[in-house]
Amino acid sequence: MVILAIDTSTTAITVALHDDSDVIAAKSHLDARAHTEWVAPLIAACLDESSRVPADLTAVAVGNGPGPFTGLRVGIVTGLTMAHTLGIPAYGICSLDVLAEQAAPIVDGEFVVATDARRKEVYWSRYAVRSGSVERLTEPAVDRPGDLPEEVRSLPTVGRGPVLYPDLFPTSVPVLDVDAAVLARLAVTRSKAGEPMPVEPLYLRRPDALTTAERAAK
Repeated sequence: MVILAIDTSTTAITVALHDDSDVIAAKSHLDARAHTEWVAPLIAACLDESSRVPADLTAVAVGNGPGPFTGLRVGIVTGLTMAHTLGIPAYGICSLDVLAEQAAPIVDGEFVVATDARRKEVYWSRYAVRSGSVERLTEPAVDRPGDLPEEVRSLPTVGRGPVLYPDLFPTSVPVLDVDAAVLARLAVTRSKAGEPMPVEPLYLRRPDALTTAERAAK
C-alpha cells in the first residue's frame, strides 16, 4: 500500500506518502493563494524522495475541507484526477478532523478547530480528546467569530482563528495548518477500520467567483 495524501484547504499546500507502516515523504509550502502552482511540484518531490512513481500508488486521500473554494478545489480535483487515471480509490477526510488529530497530543478535553474562511469568517467545529481519542462533537460550519457562543470561543482553539482574531479566541493551540502526513495516517487508520471516506467537498457556501450566467441572474 502506498497512499498519496493531499490537502489544500488551509494556508499550507501539503502532500505526503504513506506506505502502510509510516510516512515515507512529506512536503508543504505556505501560500494561501498559490495552490495551483505548488501542488503538482510537491507531489513530484514526494515521489522522487521516496523513489516511487505514480504507478506505485494504491490510493489517494484528499482533505474535503472546509476551505475557500478555489484552493480546496485544486487539491480535490488533483487527487480525483490521479485516482481516476491510475484506477485506484480516492478517499476524503474532513480537514478539520486532521487538524484535531494534530492537536490531540497537546490538548485534553474539549477544544475548537477554527480556520480562515475569509470574509471575516471562520470554518469551525468542536472536538474532544478523551483517552487519546479524538471525537468530533459538531458538524463543520462557517460563521463570523463574534457570532459563536462565548463558551465555544473560550475553549482552546486550533488553526489560524486565534491568529486572525486573538481577542475572540483567547486560548490558542500551536497548530495552524493541515499536515498531509497526519492526513495520510488518518486515511490508513480509517481504511483499515472499514470506515466510509467519500470525497465530498465541504465548501459550505457559494464561491466568490460567478459565471456570466450567474452574474446576469442576480
